Amino acid sequence: MTDGNGNGNGANGTGREVIGTRRGMFGVTGSGDTSGYGRLVREVSLPGSSPRPYGGYFDDVVDAMITALGEDAYTAAVERVVVFRDELTLEVRREHLVSVAQTLRDDPALRFELCLGVSGVHYPTDAGRELHAVYPLMSITHNRRIRVEVAVPDADPHIPSLFRVYPTTDWHERETYDFFGILFDGHPALTRIEMPDDWVGHPQRKDYPLGGIPVTYHGAEIPPPDERRAYN
Repeated sequence: MTDGNGNGNGANGTGREVIGTRRGMFGVTGSGDTSGYGRLVREVSLPGSSPRPYGGYFDDVVDAMITALGEDAYTAAVERVVVFRDELTLEVRREHLVSVAQTLRDDPALRFELCLGVSGVHYPTDAGRELHAVYPLMSITHNRRIRVEVAVPDADPHIPSLFRVYPTTDWHERETYDFFGILFDGHPALTRIEMPDDWVGHPQRKDYPLGGIPVTYHGAEIPPPDERRAYN
């Protein structure tokens, strides 16, 4: 981890933070990994923090954020800055998410008017930061794109809703809640949007069991994954 100025363990996101090891394609145990990748062993890593200069317009965005928020408020709000695969990500503490989003939307030097959605990610071995919510933002005024990311613990999966700042996040927050179990506080109707209301669990989490549920497709019943042929 690093400070909000991006001083840390990787130039331009090339450093890595290893948070675990995955075995098999999905890393799920006890449910019959029928993917054919039972012997696959991979490190689970996140890109490291990036030092200045970030490159392109990324420095201008961060400078405008510091000017708009004030240096102390910026340091309190932004955990680190990551430049990875030509994308700028501001990792923001959840208690500052709404104020950061309002600044990104309203400040004339920033003007990120559009939030393109909310994506959830589950890292079971990222202790205390198991659930991540990622917000891709676009500035129509300046023709720029960045990402904002918030990490919360599995034991306390609460993130403030951005519905009041970006109404387009309405259904996206519902979908992220449905699939990952992240609770967006202040959302006007945080209910499931894909799965039935009485569904148990959140199917895109890494600890969600594979198999056990048959699927009917075009009149044929497909057996659950743990009853199909395995290739291990």
